[in-house]
Amino acid sequence: MAGRKKGEADIELVRRVGELIRRVGAQSVIVSQTVATRFGLNTTDLECLDLIQLQGRVSAGELAAATGLTSGAVTALIDRLERAGYVERVDDPADRRRVLVRIRKGSIAEIEKVYAPLQKRTFALWSQYSDADLEVIADFLSRNLELSSSWVAELREGASKRKSL
Repeated sequence: MAGRKKGEADIELVRRVGELIRRVGAQSVIVSQTVATRFGLNTTDLECLDLIQLQGRVSAGELAAATGLTSGAVTALIDRLERAGYVERVDDPADRRRVLVRIRKGSIAEIEKVYAPLQKRTFALWSQYSDADLEVIADFLSRNLELSSSWVAELREGASKRKSL
């Protein structure tokens, strides 16, 4: 604590957390890649399937914004997922000119079965923490997600500015 102000984090602990977050991110990619391969999907398609599931239904534009993929690449992705039977296109009830994509009922049951043991184990692990601990963890993850999302947006914006020069 010597040399630190009250409430100031230990720099080595901050570095350790940073390293662990990087490892968690890498492990997440490995998990996605392993599951995607098992189902004959590419990792991006599996992750977009998860984004669709989390949102309930999304537009192609929302997927493009979330992933940074071009509209053509998103259309091809949706076409692949539709051909594989995972998603369907539906009219937007708020705007009939707009089409949304949603998970077809029961279509991801086999994928969910593969993830179920991991989800059960992580739920058991997370349940060992107090509500107060989980509030801090949730706040940390939420802020981290927001920070990395805005950083990616800045990178994309910078890349598009360089292309236009």
